[in-house]
Amino acid sequence: MSDILIVDDERDIRELIGDILQDEGFETRLASNSDECLKEIAADVPALMILDIWLKDSDMDGIDILKHVKREHPEVPIIIISGHGNIEIAVAAIKQGAYDFIEKPFNIDQLMVVIGRAMETSRLRRENASLKRTGTEEIEMIGVSAAFKQLKSNLEKVTKSNGRVMLTGPAGVGKEVAARFIHAESERRDAPFVTVSSATIAPERMEEVLFGRESPERGVEKGLLEEANGGVIYFDEVADMPLGTQSKILRVLVDQRFTRVGGATTVSVDLRVVSSTSRDLLEEIAAGQFREELYHRLNVVPIEVPALEKRREDIPELASYFIEKLHVSQGLPRRELSPDASAMLQTMIWPGNVRQLKNVIERVLILGDTSGEIEASELPSEGATGEDEARAMLSPAIATLPLREAREMFEREYLLTQINRFGGNISRTATFVGMERSALHRKLKSLGVVTGNKQGGRVAYVVEETE
Repeated sequence: MSDILIVDDERDIRELIGDILQDEGFETRLASNSDECLKEIAADVPALMILDIWLKDSDMDGIDILKHVKREHPEVPIIIISGHGNIEIAVAAIKQGAYDFIEKPFNIDQLMVVIGRAMETSRLRRENASLKRTGTEEIEMIGVSAAFKQLKSNLEKVTKSNGRVMLTGPAGVGKEVAARFIHAESERRDAPFVTVSSATIAPERMEEVLFGRESPERGVEKGLLEEANGGVIYFDEVADMPLGTQSKILRVLVDQRFTRVGGATTVSVDLRVVSSTSRDLLEEIAAGQFREELYHRLNVVPIEVPALEKRREDIPELASYFIEKLHVSQGLPRRELSPDASAMLQTMIWPGNVRQLKNVIERVLILGDTSGEIEASELPSEGATGEDEARAMLSPAIATLPLREAREMFEREYLLTQINRFGGNISRTATFVGMERSALHRKLKSLGVVTGNKQGGRVAYVVEETE
């Protein structure tokens, strides 16, 4: 997939563009109508298409072809050209997924600039798809908290087996990173890692995407299950899989074989299955939205990926990691976190979890200064508060209390926040708040705050109200 397909009903135009591109070192193919276009794509998917809107003697116009190609091959950039161009056509083309729109008669230099950008986009998409298919991208597990260490320990225990794993946890916690870690540390590390994005594949196309298809016109097209043969198939957000597909996937798990859509040949596969969900599958089963037998087949080894609030100690390290990655991948400034910014990040509310943290860091690097430490004042304010009963200091009710009670409430919630921030570590909390450890213990006792073990590490909580 490295050439450019030029589709135009005007012979002079398509040959002119083809000659120019060949002079620039590109390989080209030409098509004059929709039938020729689809045959060329079926033979070999191009790296880029240059597509005329109006095609004489064709069953499909350019917009129809655009929709078809973006549905079947969304990774292919398509540049629309037209001699009858207007803003409505341009907007329609862009909305349907066109990379860009150029009106005839076009400027050759302008066309070459757009083609150059589109080819680079195509190259990056292919490389990204290749990395996701093979699983060779670098997988880094970042964290020092008790909750993170427990997660990593659980993942390491399942890497050497072929047992099916169900990763649970709210959106944005890094379930796919955990799945890729399992693959990278397993004996299948050199085999494909293929992701099935259950929530983004249209239900009517799910079976073709998974099982592939056969037809006289297009021949054999492999599905994701076949592409993953020998490696790992990862069902992301499996609760979004259509019920009809669930029953067929269940059969694949039992038999390790299937037939393509429209075909009769049995395809055998060797797959390890890892799944994830942010929903309660038992509730989905009770509501008739998920097959119980499939749940038991997938949920052999359940592993919870903890929310970011359960691993607040990891936030500074995660933030530093994202700063470095964004510097390397996007050229954003490489900046340090100030102590105040680090502390503020650890006390913010993170409903979007690790994904939200990454977005916040990226926003700060784009909009903030290009040098110097990241200060707390640069962090967005909307993540610093939230409707959380454990943050009583933020409640308007505090303003109605007498000073002594208000002070006690503030101290209690402040210390709760800091202790949980440091994973229940009293020594580190005492150092941060500027108290002797023994004094902090006395203060916590007077406020009715104790520390104890809960899932995800040590936490602090109130066991009694002071009088």
